[in-house]
Amino acid sequence: MTNTRGSQNNESEEIVRVRLPKKRNREIFARADLMLGANHIRVRCEDGVTRTGRIKGKIKKRLWIREGDLLIVVPWSFQDEKCDIIYRYIRPQVDWLKKHNYLSQ
Repeated sequence: MTNTRGSQNNESEEIVRVRLPKKRNREIFARADLMLGANHIRVRCEDGVTRTGRIKGKIKKRLWIREGDLLIVVPWSFQDEKCDIIYRYIRPQVDWLKKHNYLSQ
């Protein structure tokens, strides 16, 4: 039986769900820089500050974060050099963000 809808090989129009940082919640993009151990990572945020990120328990149990991963972090209000990591992007999501000019890199 032939496919009447056309070819399924067009991967450039793949639909990708991408979560964006919510500015009203102080969320920003960050890049995982160095694994420090004990659920802590040094991250380089888009505002130019290098912070110590803490992997929240909800994320720690679900996925692995490696150096170079793109993340969403929330800086602490009382210690600006620390932050909570709340989301990790996968490769197709990062490609979509670059394609739509959300990332400067």
